[in-house]
Amino acid sequence: MAGRPQELLHLLTRAERLAVRRVQSVLDEFECSVEAWRVLDLLSDGRGHNMTALADHAFLPAPSLTRLVDQLVDQNLVYRRIDPADRRRVLAHLTPRGKQRWQLLARHVRADWREVERALAGEELDHLLARLAEALEGRPAADPTAVTTDAAGTAVERPR
Repeated sequence: MAGRPQELLHLLTRAERLAVRRVQSVLDEFECSVEAWRVLDLLSDGRGHNMTALADHAFLPAPSLTRLVDQLVDQNLVYRRIDPADRRRVLAHLTPRGKQRWQLLARHVRADWREVERALAGEELDHLLARLAEALEGRPAADPTAVTTDAAGTAVERPR
């Protein structure tokens, strides 16, 4: 492990940027941004999500997320509905076309990512990153063998 915090930060930043660059190279074929892919990914669970959850998942500030969702609505990939539990909030959902688009994108990203997965030793990296995230959040480490995954099978942040 990196000996100093700045070394760890440098390694993590470099890895994140390289990963995003790789995923973006796949998404470029479909004229899709990483942020739009992240929004479609979250919405792919079919439950509908509010704008705050989408902004958090896409790592975007609220105004940028609103513009992105507007574009996705214009492309008929996403639609908005009033949250029945809280009529002051809006939930976003995938349209059937949006679901097809997400499935296509996910299939291509997974196919490209297999090469990276082969280079990694099993799921060690997923476990290590999940434990690191928990330590940085100040939470006690959960079972190190338990990793929460999304529909694509990638590690995601555990609910609090």
